[in-house]
Amino acid sequence: MEKGTLVEFRNQGDRRLGVVERPDGKNRFIVLDERGQSTSLAPRQFTYKVVGQTYDASEIPDFLQQVESYLDPSSLEVAWELLVEDGASATPEEMANLLFSEAEPPQVYAAHCLLSDDKVYFKQKGDGYEPRSASAVAERKHQIEVEALKAKGQQEFLTRVQQALDGEAVEWQKHDRHRLEALEKYAALLADVTRGGVKYDSLAQAYPPPAQVLETMTMLGRTATPQGAFGLLVDLGWWSPNENLFLRRSSIPVQFPTKVTDVAHERLNSPPPDLDINRLDLTHLKVYTVDDETTTEIDDGLSWEMLPDNREKLWVHIADPTRWLVPEDELDLDARKRGSTVYLPTGMIPMFPEILATGPMSLIQGEICCALSFGIILDETGGVEDYSIHASLIKPTYRLTYEDVNDILESGVREEPEIAALGKWALKRKSWRYKQGAISINMPEATIKVKDDEVNIDLLDDSRSRQLVAEMMILAGEVAARYGKTHSIPLPFRGQPQPELPPEEELLLLPAGFVRACAMRRCMPKSEMSINPLRHAGLGLETYTQATSPIRRYSDLLTHFQIKAHLRGDVLPFSADELKEVMMTVTSITQEVVMVERQTNRYWALEYLRRHLDKAWDTTVLMWLREDSNLALILLEDLGLQLPMFFKRAVDLGEEILVKVTHSDPQKDVIQFQEIVYQEA
Repeated sequence: MEKGTLVEFRNQGDRRLGVVERPDGKNRFIVLDERGQSTSLAPRQFTYKVVGQTYDASEIPDFLQQVESYLDPSSLEVAWELLVEDGASATPEEMANLLFSEAEPPQVYAAHCLLSDDKVYFKQKGDGYEPRSASAVAERKHQIEVEALKAKGQQEFLTRVQQALDGEAVEWQKHDRHRLEALEKYAALLADVTRGGVKYDSLAQAYPPPAQVLETMTMLGRTATPQGAFGLLVDLGWWSPNENLFLRRSSIPVQFPTKVTDVAHERLNSPPPDLDINRLDLTHLKVYTVDDETTTEIDDGLSWEMLPDNREKLWVHIADPTRWLVPEDELDLDARKRGSTVYLPTGMIPMFPEILATGPMSLIQGEICCALSFGIILDETGGVEDYSIHASLIKPTYRLTYEDVNDILESGVREEPEIAALGKWALKRKSWRYKQGAISINMPEATIKVKDDEVNIDLLDDSRSRQLVAEMMILAGEVAARYGKTHSIPLPFRGQPQPELPPEEELLLLPAGFVRACAMRRCMPKSEMSINPLRHAGLGLETYTQATSPIRRYSDLLTHFQIKAHLRGDVLPFSADELKEVMMTVTSITQEVVMVERQTNRYWALEYLRRHLDKAWDTTVLMWLREDSNLALILLEDLGLQLPMFFKRAVDLGEEILVKVTHSDPQKDVIQFQEIVYQEA
C-alpha cells in the first residue's frame, strides 16, 4: 500500500483517520493519526481508503474540516427518493456526485460517512449501497421515533428519580409507575426468605431480574437483585423500610375495585328491599355490644331477658350484612374473593367496603339495626334447653369495652343486672362444655399495633369479660349448627377430631403451666370444615359452626345466607354441592390470610425486639425444637411471644431464664438471644 494513503479504521468503536507510514512486517502497516500516534494495523482492519491523492498526518484535521461541511444526514433522503424507484445502488463516489455535484476525496469520504452511518434509507451491498423499500424506510423511521421517545422517557425518569432521592416531591408519570410496579414485584420476592423457599443470598440466582427491572436497575447503577430493588424503592420513598412483603406476595386484594365501591354507595343511598319482611321486633331489649376500644366493625351484641315463667333467656344478636346484599352480587363475590377481614399490626383490610362494614352493617349504639338473633334458654347445668332463631330488629343500648364489663362484673353495679346474669350463665356454660370433654389450653396471646412507626405489644388478658363474650359466641355457633342439623341444611360446619393427648402421668412429669399447655397444644389436630355436622372435640360440642362474625368472615356469612333463607321458607341459596365448592375456595383464601397475618405479626415482633436490644426479658423454656443441638422454644412472658433460642448449656423445660436480644433482622427472619447471667458478689 502506497505511503501517504489516507485510511479509516475503528478505535474502540470510534471512527478514526490515519496515514499509512510504512509496512510493519509482511501483512501489517504502521498508520499515523492526526496526533502523530502510530498504530499497527492489518488491511482487514481498514474500514475505508481515501483514493485520489496521498496525505501527511498533519493534513488530516484540514481534511476533516472540509468533510464536516457536507455531513448533512437529511441530504440522504433526497438521494433515496431519486434512487428508490429504480432500486439502483450507488458507491460513495456516485453518491458524492449525486449529492454534491463533485467527487473529490473530501466529498467522496463525506458520502461514505453518511452512507455507513445511515440506518434508514440505504443498506450496504458489496462496495455500494442500495436504497431500502418505502415500507422498510417507514418502519425504520417508526423504530427511531420509538427509541427517541424511549430515551427521552428514560432521561425524564432519571431526573424524577434524582429529585426523589434528593427528598423532593415527585409527580410520578404513568410509565414511571410501570417501572416501579415491576420493581415492586421483584422486590417482593424477599418474602420468600421467611417462607423458607430460598436462601437469602441466592435470591438473585433463584429469581433473575425481568428485562424491565434489569434495564431500570442498570440505568440507575444499582445491583439487580431483590434486595437492591427493595433498597431503591425505600430510597425513593415509594416504600416504607418495613413494607409488608408477605401481603404483596399474596393474592389478597388491598383495594376495592371501583365497581364494588360504586355498588356500596348505591346500597347506602338506596337500600335493597328487605327479604325478611316479618322481622321480630326486639328493640325493647337492652342490648350490650362488647369490643375492644378500637373495633369499628361491631357484629355482635348480648341481651338477657326474664320470661313470665321466671325462666331466663339469653339473646345473642349478630349483625345482618345479608340485609345489604344477595348471593352472587358484586359485594358478595368480592367478599368471597377476600375470605375474611385481614388484621395486621398496621391496620385492617376489611372484607366489605368500610362505608357499609362500619356503617349500616354494624350494630351501632342508639340506632335500629337489622340482626340475626339467637334466643337461648339453658338448663341449670349450662346445656341448651330450648332455642329459637329470628331475623330481627334491635336497638343497641350500650357500646362497652372489655374493661367496662370487667368493672361492672367486679363491682356488681345494680343498674346493669343483665351483665351479671350473662356472666353467671357464661360460667355455667363453660363448666358444662368441659364436662362434655372441652380442652383448655391457656397460652398467653398478644396484640401488636404499629402507629406512626411506633410498635406496641400488649398481652391479652384472659378476663371474665372476654370469657363471657367468648362463651356467648360459642353458644350461638352451637345453636346455629343444631338448627342446620335438625333441618338438614348444608352449612359450613366446623369440627376438630379427638386429640390423642399424652397420658396424665406423662403430663404430670412436665412443669405445670405453659410447658404442659404447650405439650397439649402440639397434640391438638387441625380443625376441619364440612357441609355435614362434625363433633368439635376442642370445644366439647357435638356440632358447631361459626355464625357470629359475618361482616368479617365469609364462612359466617354463608351460615347466615342458608339459615335466613330457611327461616323465610325460601329455596336455599346454596345446594350442598355448591356450598362445598364455595367453602373450598374460601378455605384456601383464608389459609393464605392467616399465613400473612402470622408472618406479619412475627416480622413486627422481631422489629420490636430489634428496637429493644438492651432490654432484659424473663423467659420460660417451653419445648425442645432440636434437643441434640440445644435449640428450644422460649416464651417471652411480658410479650406473649414464642421464639427459638440456642442454648450454650443444658437447660430444663420450664426453667425461667433472663435473656437479651443480640441480633434481630425481621426481613431475614433472624433472631438471636443471649442468656444473662449475673455473677454473685
